[in-house]
Amino acid sequence: MKLLTIAVPCYNSQDYMENCISSLVVGGDEVEVLVVDDGSADRTAEIADQLEAEYPGIVRAIHQPNKGHGGAVNTGIENASGLYFKVVDSDDKVKASAFKSILDKLRENQDAEEKIDLLISNFVYDKEGQARKKVMEYRKVLPVGRMFSWDEAKRFRKGQYILMHSVIYRTELLRQCGLRLPEHCFYVDNIYVFNPMPSVKNIYYLDVNFYYYFIGRDDQSVNEEVMIGRLDQQARVNRIMFDYFSDGVSEGLIEKKSQLYKYMYNYLEIITTITSVLAIISDDPEKIAIKDELWDYLSEKDHDLYLKLRRGVFGTVVHLPGRVGKKVVSAGYGIARNIFGFN
Repeated sequence: MKLLTIAVPCYNSQDYMENCISSLVVGGDEVEVLVVDDGSADRTAEIADQLEAEYPGIVRAIHQPNKGHGGAVNTGIENASGLYFKVVDSDDKVKASAFKSILDKLRENQDAEEKIDLLISNFVYDKEGQARKKVMEYRKVLPVGRMFSWDEAKRFRKGQYILMHSVIYRTELLRQCGLRLPEHCFYVDNIYVFNPMPSVKNIYYLDVNFYYYFIGRDDQSVNEEVMIGRLDQQARVNRIMFDYFSDGVSEGLIEKKSQLYKYMYNYLEIITTITSVLAIISDDPEKIAIKDELWDYLSEKDHDLYLKLRRGVFGTVVHLPGRVGKKVVSAGYGIARNIFGFN
């Protein structure tokens, strides 16, 4: 068994995938890199096969019809032989020194009776053309350098959350919790991080800047115009997360007043705010309708949870009426973008 499987979903990634994978193979024989060619129409499949030949026993090329990012991650989980599992997007990279620290920790823990379920590390917003890089770190909210449970986590501040770039899950946990991402849908990385959380018991935070998250290309899914164009998919992910959280609370999987509840609610509030803000700044009646339909759905599904979101600061702001409301939302969005470095 490998120590760590890294899945790299690739769709028409010929221009940057080699840079990504070259940062992963430094992990050596303990690491399995699954290059999932998701029905690409360029040289991605050819490059994947070349890399498999160049790094036998480390890189494995998997070819499949196009299923979208979620479908590629599903394939990675299904084919993983590593004790732990991580997703790295094909236009991103990892830092070698931090990678070594992570492998050392996973190796140290692999024979322990109490295994790490979730290893968290920092990620860097590697924004094109920007010299100063924003780091998403957690040292003020999570214990550093030891195993802990959710009960020991402090309250995350608004705008601070754990993304796919931060996490390494125990592979068997992902399988046992039944994680299955929607195919042909963007923004499913939020579900990937969100849904397994109630199954996580043992957490370890390693305070190293491991993952470099590249943003700035015009065609990226996190580009503002692209996100507005795909708002229906963002809203779909939003509904799935709301359903999972609501059902988890009602079934006792997520205990009210627990730190896990507070974290997951905070994350859900952020995602719902993003969906709403993008609709508002679009000034497009069709997008506004998507926002309104989402909030109607939330109200019908779980009215108490809906009211909590609706009466919160963010819920109040995104429902401010008229042009004044739009101006307030647009100004707040601009400030948040500058502070947190997204888009």
